[in-house]
Amino acid sequence: MATDWIRRLRMQHLQLLISLEETGSVTEAARATFSTQPALSKWLKELEDDVGAPLFERHARGLTPTAQGRMLLGHARRVLSEMDRAQLNLKAMQDGSSYRVVIGTSPASAPNLVPAAIMQFLQRHPGAQVELQEGTMNELLERLELGQLDLVVGRLDAYSPRPSLQSEQLYDEAMRVICRPGHPLTLKDSLSWADLRSYDWIVWAKSTPIRTKLDMALTRAGQRPLPYRIESTSLIGNLWLLHYSDMLSIASDRVADHFTQRRLVVPLNFELNAVGSLGMCWRDEPHPDPSLPHLLESIRAAAASQSLTQVIGPQG
Repeated sequence: MATDWIRRLRMQHLQLLISLEETGSVTEAARATFSTQPALSKWLKELEDDVGAPLFERHARGLTPTAQGRMLLGHARRVLSEMDRAQLNLKAMQDGSSYRVVIGTSPASAPNLVPAAIMQFLQRHPGAQVELQEGTMNELLERLELGQLDLVVGRLDAYSPRPSLQSEQLYDEAMRVICRPGHPLTLKDSLSWADLRSYDWIVWAKSTPIRTKLDMALTRAGQRPLPYRIESTSLIGNLWLLHYSDMLSIASDRVADHFTQRRLVVPLNFELNAVGSLGMCWRDEPHPDPSLPHLLESIRAAAASQSLTQVIGPQG
């Protein structure tokens, strides 16, 4: 049958495919996988014959995956990731945990929303284990599709729908210009772009949604790019730099409020005219992990609770 080759594939075969792509060489892949070049070449040729299409283009510089090869490599990586996750989940169960979940978060949701959701999830499942990984949305979504993460929470401003993923918007919020407490601009009743341009900036990387929002606000105002000294995707690093300098930066309203309450930053009285969207993404699978619905409920509940706090203000 045409699908017999799939049944003959083993885990080591999937690793061979990935090694061929990563090294771009049959010789190097054979060395990395403790095989021989003739055996690896023979196996690859037989697999391509079974598939009915070349998986790699051969040229003087080595191997490059074809469209069919890239598709099969994507599946191979997902299978290997799922088996790694299965091993970790089984170990967690043997250690007495009920669930083990891995959450990816962008800096926009890291300070308050995701930690609050994790606490709610752990209250429901005291034996669960949670792994939290922070990064840019592009990086996190790629790892989500590979099965390395269960859920990604972050900015959806620049998100384009993906066939393999589901997404849900949690809330919109304004962007704010922030600085250290006691900054000279905090003494002014009204501010202009000229005032903001008189200081150096810390900006987020161009690949991040929050940078896109800032650039759009500049475009709408007919402004040139800001005079930035630092480009960074580290929220903690940015806070430290702001605290010990007169530089300015941008943050979402909730992040700014979170750190303002802790006297780390101050939002300036300036209308940036930029609104961002925060949400979550997960894989669209027929048989999702049993913990996923509980995790989604915890994120929604934390988002709703924070929205209520924003409306009525903190009590006490």
